[in-house]
Amino acid sequence: MALSEKIEDELKAFLSETDFARAGAVVTDLDGTAVHEFEGRVVIPDPVACGLKRLNDLGRPIVLNTLRFPLNVIRTFGREWYAITNAPLPLVSLNGGVVGYLREDAAGEIIFEELDAFPLEAEEIDEVLQGVRGLLANGVNELLVFYYTRDWTLGETIWTPDAARVPHVRAKYQSASSVVCVTLEDLREALMAHEICMMFLLVEAPQDRLMAYQHVKRSNFATRRGVDKLSGVRAIAERLGVELEASVGCGDTPMDSFLSGVGLAVHVGTRDLEYKGLLRTVKIGSSIELGELLFRLGRLQSEAPQ
Repeated sequence: MALSEKIEDELKAFLSETDFARAGAVVTDLDGTAVHEFEGRVVIPDPVACGLKRLNDLGRPIVLNTLRFPLNVIRTFGREWYAITNAPLPLVSLNGGVVGYLREDAAGEIIFEELDAFPLEAEEIDEVLQGVRGLLANGVNELLVFYYTRDWTLGETIWTPDAARVPHVRAKYQSASSVVCVTLEDLREALMAHEICMMFLLVEAPQDRLMAYQHVKRSNFATRRGVDKLSGVRAIAERLGVELEASVGCGDTPMDSFLSGVGLAVHVGTRDLEYKGLLRTVKIGSSIELGELLFRLGRLQSEAPQ
């Protein structure tokens, strides 16, 4: 699919305004942006892989910025992503809670190597648990607490207050390493025993059950105060030595705050996002179009006078 003349002009203007060719990176969200589900598998569309590979071959770092936890990225499509660069791949994970690299170890396995982590403070964990207590006190026990430790090998743990729901939760959330049902006090003890980089509270109760507790969000992410996808990409940009104003960011949801910290923000899909790029913002319809945009960006860079 050919890019519109307007988007082509925006890309040319961005390249003329910045030092993207020497100081920029490409930062992309995963789900709904650079990957999609096809026949039950999460895949990287060929146009996206080709576009990112072209830019990487031109020396531009590729940074993944996702809510997914490192072990899930590795198990789901880590090998495919690694194949794009065949080099350590920068990853911002858990809504900015941890940053590092996906890399290949001596045995040829893809692993995560941490650079920085930003665990929740004890009082922030207690804040989440206070909300859980409030829900339980109001008879809402169809809730789940997902949590992710700094030790990436532990993956995802899910807590439910209802032992009868454990088999259902295990079947529904097969990415989880563990599903537990313990007292709230024991849950707190387990959380305090680890460095927790992100928590996620999910309420599965029907809407009519929540009417008496109307301020409840069906889902709520908790990271350390000030930590999100934007702070995470700033942390890894410093490590990489890239300039965010000279970088491109691609995202599709209100969680993609990093779009406001890059020079060129690419909105993918139908949502109207509040985040605008520092210099320019473009909107495209799908991950397939994103691949075309990235490939074209690489071509324009290679054609630019050096």
